[in-house]
Amino acid sequence: MPPGVEKRVLWERYRQYRYDAAELGVSLDVSRVRFSDEYLARMARPISSAIDAMERLEQGAIANPDENRMVGHYWLRAPELAPAEELRAEVRQAVAAVSAFAGDVHRGLVGGTGGPFKHVIHVGIGGSTVGPQLIYDALRSPADPLVVHFLDNSDPDGIDDLIDRLEGDLSRTLVSVVSKCGWTPTPRFVMKELEAIYRRHGLDFSRHAVTTTVEGSDLDRRAVSERWLARFPMWDWVGGRFSVTSAVGLLPAALQGADIMAFLAGAAAMDRLTRHRDPRLNPAALLALMWYWLGNGRGEKDMVILPYRDRLVRLGRYVQQLMMESVGKKFDRSGAEVFQGFTVYGNKGSSDQHSYLQQLRESRCDFFATFIYVHDNRKGPAVQLLPDVNLGDHLFGSLEGSRNALYERGRDSITLTLPDLSSSSMGALVALFERALGLYAELINMNAYHQPGVDKSVAAPVTNLQALVIAQLRRNPAPQTAQEIASSIGQEDEVETVYKLLERLARDPKREVTMSDAPVPFTEKFWSTHAHSLTAGPMHPMAPARPGRQVESGAL
Repeated sequence: MPPGVEKRVLWERYRQYRYDAAELGVSLDVSRVRFSDEYLARMARPISSAIDAMERLEQGAIANPDENRMVGHYWLRAPELAPAEELRAEVRQAVAAVSAFAGDVHRGLVGGTGGPFKHVIHVGIGGSTVGPQLIYDALRSPADPLVVHFLDNSDPDGIDDLIDRLEGDLSRTLVSVVSKCGWTPTPRFVMKELEAIYRRHGLDFSRHAVTTTVEGSDLDRRAVSERWLARFPMWDWVGGRFSVTSAVGLLPAALQGADIMAFLAGAAAMDRLTRHRDPRLNPAALLALMWYWLGNGRGEKDMVILPYRDRLVRLGRYVQQLMMESVGKKFDRSGAEVFQGFTVYGNKGSSDQHSYLQQLRESRCDFFATFIYVHDNRKGPAVQLLPDVNLGDHLFGSLEGSRNALYERGRDSITLTLPDLSSSSMGALVALFERALGLYAELINMNAYHQPGVDKSVAAPVTNLQALVIAQLRRNPAPQTAQEIASSIGQEDEVETVYKLLERLARDPKREVTMSDAPVPFTEKFWSTHAHSLTAGPMHPMAPARPGRQVESGAL
């Protein structure tokens, strides 16, 4: 097709397949996906069935039969839809409690032992932090009354770094611990670290702590007994990756000064739009159908998220968890072995144009791109870089140029445009992806709302083994090889892990394990300085790596 004719065809497709939500100022352009003209008509019945399933969910249908659990995160922004008055009241009360607590904090009525709160440490993992971080980054401003920091990893260095940055302000720092069940290891252990840090600084942790958890959980009972500052609810019908419109996301947003009512209203408005039966008038249905087409119903192409705003740099991580945790599964609803999934990655434009966009343009066509553009103009003065061209013009040109270059090389893309980065727009954005995911999961006969492959206690077998190893070293003061130690505790099959544990412990001067040098790699002997005399033999804090020897750096 001659270039001029193709451009005119693309223009017609753009006019035909661009969706505009005037109420929200959001547009969705799927014209650069090469679906056939009859595709939407052919998929009318499957997408209608998916919308039926979504309606049943909103009415309180059981989504997880094995858990007898409903899925109601849509009620969080429209409590009138909840199937029982008790649920409607609980949702409204939770929003009111978040608003009231944040207001009291802002007015200085609730503060730390050093005065009004200036900082918040949000402790969680997975969906308890990814969504809230996305919202925080998008909406932050220099005028925010509190700065929110996120701890979502059991990395001691990360905690130490944050405490160093809070030097002098710890007494004015609120800690918000989020754990649905109350015993998820990472947030529980990070909380214990913070408790110890507060004690070392002579501070009463309970006077700085709040929690968001299920009523009656271990964490909830502890917050009650220790008289923490506040407790906010979670419910079993809200999954972690869908919890950003609950107190999980509302509390940090409210504390930073965001308009959480506008955030909820934006999400509710998008929900209303995505109930439309005609996929041309339903942005979530359009997205789900494009994902189905592009991945051949099996996620055969990766989804690359390319937001052209620094504040949306975490959008790729948010969509990654939302999609991969929801549809990355071995079995479908019928029990058939399907190995479904949808790989998602992304950073931001235009930096990606100087990193992996090279491969996207020139290598395998195993992906599709989702461009995110934001319309609002710069608040500060714009510098004219070229005649009638400023930095925002260059950013827009980078997006359009990349979109065109990818299409010319046979790569499909979707473009989502937001009017601004406001609370309302961010609510609409998260609701759009949540609803599209739900519809897509129905198209592939997948239960998006359970997570059989997530093992929150995966570290426990290793840490339990470590306790056995240390106990054995203390019982037997003689230097022993990893093989001998593994045999002595009945863990012969775990000798590799035993060796790596010992090597790691010996590298830490604060621990009591010492490692001898050895002429043959992996025959080193280990002993506990707690139990062994200094005259037992030559001791080396840690033998250096020999040429050709593989040393596990950072193991465990």
